[in-house]
Amino acid sequence: MNKGVLLFANNNGTLNYVKQAYFLAKRIKKYLNLPTSIVTNINIHDKFPDYVDVFDNIIHDSVSYNETNKRYHDGDLHDVTAKFYNSNRVNAYNLSPYDETIVMDTDYIICNDILKNCFLQQKDFLIYKDAIHIGTHTGTPEFLRVSDTSVDFYWATIFFFRKTAETKIFFDLLQHIEKNYMHYRSMYQFRTTVFRNDFAFSIAIHIMNGYQTGDFAGLLPGKKFYAIDKDVLVDIIDDEIKILVQKTNRFGEYTAVKTKGTNLHIMNKFSLERIIDNE
Repeated sequence: MNKGVLLFANNNGTLNYVKQAYFLAKRIKKYLNLPTSIVTNINIHDKFPDYVDVFDNIIHDSVSYNETNKRYHDGDLHDVTAKFYNSNRVNAYNLSPYDETIVMDTDYIICNDILKNCFLQQKDFLIYKDAIHIGTHTGTPEFLRVSDTSVDFYWATIFFFRKTAETKIFFDLLQHIEKNYMHYRSMYQFRTTVFRNDFAFSIAIHIMNGYQTGDFAGLLPGKKFYAIDKDVLVDIIDDEIKILVQKTNRFGEYTAVKTKGTNLHIMNKFSLERIIDNE
């Protein structure tokens, strides 16, 4: 069975997700030795010809986008409101050219080979349920449950699936949830009207479990670590990441943190792109 990584990269005029995907694809090759395919709204051959060779497949996605506006932070002191194309991850089953696929956000930085273990176990769908902030933001309620009265929260940042009849049902369900999002918003009692992949995946997992706690979704190997967009990435050298972590209740003040050999979800995409440019 062929295996690889699938990235979604839809540029919004403010952030260059294709550039992030290029940076990540090189690290995937280095640490996981896997091919990477990209789903994008950009003609990479014309606009980024130097990026072409790093991708196994370039899939131009012509499906309509779930477009909204999002506030992007760059630490405590700067933020920008820009377009956010938060869709088509629910189509990963149909879009992936692989029998076994790891889907990642472009701001997920690979620093080890632990995710290769996805292909060695028996579960056909894996995802992270819990995550750890590298600083002091522990037990953040919004990352524990979809809402105070609703179901457990799962991170759609990264997940693994095999193409089986059961996972096909799961992704068909995700597409149904996206099309009927206001209904599920009322049913699962969350406030935001903006489509969130995390919420859609959490709801679909709950349904696949028979509307109760179950074992449809296995857990990805290792632990998920993250830095919020109020934190500021300083440097990435090989498997070592340096980052300034926002101090709790201390506006504009940070603590220096260094990780080594740890995969890290960096939500401050502005600081990530500065590091990519420097490289």
